[in-house]
Amino acid sequence: MGQHKEEDVARWRGLVSEQVASGTSVAAFCRDRGLRDWQFYEWKKRLRSSAAVPFIAVAVVSTEAASAQPAQMTGIEIRHRRGWSVIAEPGFDANHLRRLLAVLEMAS
Repeated sequence: MGQHKEEDVARWRGLVSEQVASGTSVAAFCRDRGLRDWQFYEWKKRLRSSAAVPFIAVAVVSTEAASAQPAQMTGIEIRHRRGWSVIAEPGFDANHLRRLLAVLEMAS
């Protein structure tokens, strides 16, 4: 029974990641794959709640470096506790970053 549950979680985690990366709506994604959208939403909610982190630590690397060059915009680095990181440069597309982070979170 536990093995089936792990396989289900892995399958749905992959499907949720695939839907996010595709940029299509949940309804269209489910229709194309013969899935029930209510079931997709239920699994998405279940996966999100199991991966939820109540607190995210943020560390300031250097306040002096940031204040010394106020005219120069730098990127934002996001480091995940599982070892991967993403750097968002100035002018990044927030929707693209959201999709990327969702895929990375589901894959890790």
